[in-house]
Amino acid sequence: MMVQLPVSAPARLRSLVARTPDATLAIVHRGPHAIYVALPGPDAFCTGVVGSAATAVPCGLRLATTTVAPLTGEHAEIRGGVLQVDGVALPVRRVVDAAVPRLMRGPVAGDPAAGIDPGVAAELTALDLHAERLDSLLGRGGGLTPLGDDVVCGWLALHHSVRVATPWADDLVGRARTRTTTLSATLIECAAHGEVIPEFAAWMAATEADEPTRAARLAAVGHSSGSGLLYGARAALTHLHRKAAA
Repeated sequence: MMVQLPVSAPARLRSLVARTPDATLAIVHRGPHAIYVALPGPDAFCTGVVGSAATAVPCGLRLATTTVAPLTGEHAEIRGGVLQVDGVALPVRRVVDAAVPRLMRGPVAGDPAAGIDPGVAAELTALDLHAERLDSLLGRGGGLTPLGDDVVCGWLALHHSVRVATPWADDLVGRARTRTTTLSATLIECAAHGEVIPEFAAWMAATEADEPTRAARLAAVGHSSGSGLLYGARAALTHLHRKAAA
């Protein structure tokens, strides 16, 4: 009998995995806290298996343990709509909410980089963010989730939260698949669907009094990912506020 390790996952991810045909999967990344694989198909949706010490990405199957041990990510496949890693089945037993909440406070005035580490803030400023040229940010920066992509995710998720249509989002998601990492392109798609990490959701749901504390928690995610998300969302808020005032 195959060993099972139950996981939790957002509803859309559970459905994506369940309807994926049986296949051997490419390993995108493996480490002590997370393993990422690419689902078959033209979109190469990146699915993670993440421990609680890893960022709870909306494309991740979440373990109750801190690390992904005893999994090492040597082999992954889909069988009967269930992801299997190293011969261990990972059935989804609980659905978690990854939806971005509605923003109930007013726009945050001032510098989008406020409260962000100065070194990361300098990198963000150097990206030269323009609403009409978001695709120029794709793939900018190093790592599994380049900083420019994190900014794009924050921008898209904020628009989804305040119910402002982004008819160009599908084109942006399509371009991301050829211009950045598989994981980062998947997270951009998730953001376009309004799916975010818990720290971003908590920042969105914060009152004006709680905003600085929750912003600091978001900015602390990863090396710079949380800062990029925060910067992109704040910049989008400022942009929308200026458009409304014009």
